[in-house]
Amino acid sequence: QVQLSESGGGLVQAGGSLRLSCAASGRRVSIDGMAWYRQAPGKERELVAAIRGSGLTEYADSVKGRFTVFRDYAKNTMALHMNNLKPEDTATYFCNAQYSYGPVENVQSRTAWGQGTQVTVSS
Repeated sequence: QVQLSESGGGLVQAGGSLRLSCAASGRRVSIDGMAWYRQAPGKERELVAAIRGSGLTEYADSVKGRFTVFRDYAKNTMALHMNNLKPEDTATYFCNAQYSYGPVENVQSRTAWGQGTQVTVSS
């Protein structure tokens, strides 16, 4: 129903910046919240930043003040601006979207995930 495509990962030195982008595509769907998650080797996937349909944002404590999430509702895109990156930010970053579809009398809700983009921060 919804496909997510991430871009913008790469290798950066500690203290540097990266911009991640996520584009959502799908027909006859309504996308509500979108979020960025990350997963480092041997660790569980964790929420990094989320932005709801209302525009309300949420951040992991570890990235507050360094990361900012943006969303273009008309284009169904989301971006994550990451500044002052640290080695512990190294992970695969995944785009996530909550969406709904179907007739009003039978709305279905689903979650979509992107393939992930690698972010590596060297010390």
